[in-house]
Amino acid sequence: MMLTAGVCILAVILDRWFGEPNRWHPVVGFGAAASWLEKRMNHSNRRVIRGAVAACILMVPVVAVSWLATISLPTPVLVLIEVVVLWLMLSLRGLAEHGLVVADALDTKDLMASREAVGRIVSRNPAELTETGVATAATESMLENGADAVFASLFWFAVAGLPGVLLHRMANTLDAMWGYRNERFLYFGRFAARLDDVMNWIPARLTATTYALLGDTRLALQCWREQGAAWESPNAGPVMAAGAGALNISLGGSAPYAEGLRERPLLGKGPLANAQSIRASIQLVRRGVWFWLAGLVLLALAGAGA
Repeated sequence: MMLTAGVCILAVILDRWFGEPNRWHPVVGFGAAASWLEKRMNHSNRRVIRGAVAACILMVPVVAVSWLATISLPTPVLVLIEVVVLWLMLSLRGLAEHGLVVADALDTKDLMASREAVGRIVSRNPAELTETGVATAATESMLENGADAVFASLFWFAVAGLPGVLLHRMANTLDAMWGYRNERFLYFGRFAARLDDVMNWIPARLTATTYALLGDTRLALQCWREQGAAWESPNAGPVMAAGAGALNISLGGSAPYAEGLRERPLLGKGPLANAQSIRASIQLVRRGVWFWLAGLVLLALAGAGA
């Protein structure tokens, strides 16, 4: 367990120092392969089966190779690979950098720049967002992607090592690419979307608990209990409701998408989102990561003592 905690700490430090590589990122390569395969398999009938087969073609070889590496490589070599892979799967610094660009643009009242920046991290139509809409979108993204791209990666590495973190990251990437409820992906992306939901169920609730413990605990738990289940996503709802409550802000509400205005449930209680709420959400995620790392170390020490 101490070795697992050490790998997580080193991976977070590497992310802090270097962030995401600008070139040759394996997730980008995986996304390109997924796009190529989808264009060749997403047609005619039996799209649910085709989507499941496509997902397995992409994921099974990676998981198999990582499992073989886990059982066959010398410990020092395996630890080095685990640190590098977990670093590449984390997006803490990248998430914060994207959010701060939006917050800085809002601070200078540059709505066009803030719309452009938030358009890189959310799927809604940025051209129709107000300043509050931009801040809401960015704050929601920090809280939700903190769960998906940071805490879930740490969780699955701690639980299932290299195969676990790789499987989660691939499922999450496929859900982001194929999980749309439109004519093209409604059936083809169903397997990937359900797998992502299952793999994120426990990490999402641990993340929501973390947000609650590190913020306004009473309000966070109340918002989670009363508002989380109303959200479209079974995992994003608890995370964002607890995060909004922890930060004492209001999120959700109407938002413009390519298909038109979408009315979403309200989350949290308090003032509307602004540039400061984006920064506060980033700090909440950062503090949560160190909270988790401290917990892993304590668990390792308790195990060693026993």
